[in-house]
Amino acid sequence: MAPIDPHSYTDSTHPFTTHISLSLYFDFPASEIYSSALLSLSSPHTGSLSLDTRSLSINSIVDPKTLTPIPFSLSSEIDPIKGALLTVTLSNQSEFLISFKTSPNSSALQWLSPPQTFNKKFPFVYTQCQAIHARSIFPCQDTPAARIKYSAKLNIPQSLSAVMSARHVERRVPVSGEAAMACDDSTWCAEDRVVEDFVMEQPIPPYLFAFAVGEISHREVGPRTRVYAESVPTVLDAAAREFAGAEDMIRQGEKLFGPYDWERFDLLVLPPSFPYGGMENPRMVFLTPTVIKGDATGAQVVAHELAHSWTGNLVTNKNNEHFWLNEGFTTYAERRIVEVVQGEDIAALNIGIGWKGLNDEMERFKDNMEFTKLKTNQEGVDPDDVYSQVPYEKGFQFLLRIERQIGRPAFDEFLKKYISTFKFQSIDTDTFLDFLKANVPGIEKEINLELWTEGTGIPPDAHEPVSSIYTKIVSLANEFKNGQMPKDEDVADWGGQEWELYLENLPKSIQAYQIAALDARFRLSESKDHEVKVAFLQLAISSGCQDYYAEVEKTLKEVGRMKYLRPLYTHLVQGPGKEEEKIFAKRVFAEAQACYHPIAQGVVEAILSKHV
Repeated sequence: MAPIDPHSYTDSTHPFTTHISLSLYFDFPASEIYSSALLSLSSPHTGSLSLDTRSLSINSIVDPKTLTPIPFSLSSEIDPIKGALLTVTLSNQSEFLISFKTSPNSSALQWLSPPQTFNKKFPFVYTQCQAIHARSIFPCQDTPAARIKYSAKLNIPQSLSAVMSARHVERRVPVSGEAAMACDDSTWCAEDRVVEDFVMEQPIPPYLFAFAVGEISHREVGPRTRVYAESVPTVLDAAAREFAGAEDMIRQGEKLFGPYDWERFDLLVLPPSFPYGGMENPRMVFLTPTVIKGDATGAQVVAHELAHSWTGNLVTNKNNEHFWLNEGFTTYAERRIVEVVQGEDIAALNIGIGWKGLNDEMERFKDNMEFTKLKTNQEGVDPDDVYSQVPYEKGFQFLLRIERQIGRPAFDEFLKKYISTFKFQSIDTDTFLDFLKANVPGIEKEINLELWTEGTGIPPDAHEPVSSIYTKIVSLANEFKNGQMPKDEDVADWGGQEWELYLENLPKSIQAYQIAALDARFRLSESKDHEVKVAFLQLAISSGCQDYYAEVEKTLKEVGRMKYLRPLYTHLVQGPGKEEEKIFAKRVFAEAQACYHPIAQGVVEAILSKHV
């Protein structure tokens, strides 16, 4: 076997899948999907073919033309990271049809009962396939190196609707046989069904496969953009206001990085359990409701997911060891868009918050500096366990270093050429470096490229942001060491980002009485901006100020975004003499975990198992 990805069974000597035709029948009472998948290979193959699966029940594999059974085996040994190996034995065949069923424990799917949704009336299910969870929805070569086109028929109850990271073809009545798949609940199965047809005609890595099914409505916010959410007017209206500037951002992105190749840029606001700020699924970005802040600053998350339309979706990392090629480029591109649309001061704040986050990650990984590199070794490592700001912020700093060396105009031309050269391809770090050296002759003499990509820590020529607003806020945070809080006139114009930067730069030695005094004056624990609230609550936990534990518990039960769960749980259980906090954390998790996505559940379980 010649592996291509440490997180996949895919064999590089086998032909890649180029197209998958899916038929999915959703059984909400059982939290299962009865499915079939027609896989088409790039060329006929004889011998074994390796596919990734996780928690799938395989019923049969047949030749689609003759319905002759094709031999297969599913490994009984389950790798804790890769899942189970499905081996299909082909005889000069380029297509095969798999019949299978998902598990209620699928790591990519979260099934929500009506009480767990916004509208409280209908069930909801959604996917999160990054980094290696597509294999828990359908058998596939679950590596970014294998790009696929696909079509999908989603058979769902008539009372619900579906969206996908694909072009919607039609909503129709099922034809004979499409509604006849087995289901455990005869009452639910007797309900009228509909089929939603979708097609993705551009090759994408499997982690960008995405759908959501529920009672979903939308608002138009631009010529290429609709905002979707559950049919709750307050949520939809707030999202439409927050993201009204989407078209302006798309146009700026096109000026900077070339044509927008995905036709539409729609946005889906998911229930609070969504584990990320956003997921860049092409044509249909998924968003946490926590980005709806009422002041349009949540649009910066949208700018990041939009930037992925060029860096990540068009040009993709070959596997997760080169994740910075997705996220470092996208963080750079996001900040260029924000700089134009929202101004240099806002972009400077973003860079400052990122700089602090990067330095914090150095502390997090001080015992395993491998994961402070851009090009990492992830053999035997679950990518969800080492997810961090390093590929985002160190990757951004690397690109900023190149920009400073050759100048922004030259770097802009380089970026456009890079994207147009590798569009719809998956590449690794060495490919990028070879392209950089070929197009910027002598760059390796000016910048230590090996130190940046394979060295640990933050290189000495990284660039702490310099701007008046950044410097002022950090200076005010440093003055807190002497017990001096900012004056009212200092913070009169502050929004969430300013407060976030201020709180993140306060001294770690802050005392409980100082936390209480700060909150009494500025009511930070009541902030509607979760970035501010969680930054404040981390300080409250670190200082031992238990007056805020009720707010900590409320926050951990209200949202499932890992950006908030990871630091709050970690602060509760990390360090000596925290037995009471550990008991508190275990209780809260036991009560809240049903509302977390499986990926988030796994992350919190890992934190608790390490420290409790």
